[in-house]
Amino acid sequence: MGRVSQAQAQENRARVVATAARLFRERGTDVSVADVMKAVGLTHGGFYKQFASKEALVGEATALAFAEQEGLRARQDEAHDGQREAARRGLIDWYLSAEHRDGAADGCPSAGLAVDMARDQDGSVARRAYVDGVRDFADWLAVEKGDDGLVRLSTMVGALLLARATHGSPLSDDILDAAREAL
Repeated sequence: MGRVSQAQAQENRARVVATAARLFRERGTDVSVADVMKAVGLTHGGFYKQFASKEALVGEATALAFAEQEGLRARQDEAHDGQREAARRGLIDWYLSAEHRDGAADGCPSAGLAVDMARDQDGSVARRAYVDGVRDFADWLAVEKGDDGLVRLSTMVGALLLARATHGSPLSDDILDAAREAL
C-alpha cells in the first residue's frame, strides 16, 4: 500500500481524535488504541505515526470534547439572540433530557470523563484540559457576577450520572426531572 498524502494523514488524525473523543465519553479512556483505530477503519500500526502515546490521544480527545461543548454553548447563545438566561435555560433543558442521558458518546465530557479524570492525579494534558473545560462550563452557567456556576454544573453532572446509572427504571427520569426543576 502506498503512502498517504500529508492532507490525508491530517484528515485521518482528526478522525482518530474525534472518534476517540466519542468512545472515551461513551466507554471510558480504557478503550484500547486498537479499538479506536478499528472504529476509524485504520490499522493499529498507523496510530504511532500520528501520536506519541495513548496518553497524548486522551489529551487531544479531551480537549476536542470540551471544544465541541463550547460550540454547543455558542449555538445556544446564537439561537437565543445573546439572551444568556434563555440560552442557559435551553442548555440545561437539553442537558437534563433523556436524549442526552442516552447519548453519552456525543454528550458532556464533564460527565463522560469524570471517573477517568478522578483517577488521573498526575497532572496530565488530559487532566488539565478537563479542569479547564469544567471551569469554562461553570463560568458560562453563572447567572451573575460572584456566582461561579459550580453548584449548577455539579447538580447537572451529578443528575446526569445518576440518571445514566439508573437508566431503564422510572427513577432515571425522576432524577432528570427533579434536577431540571431545581435549576
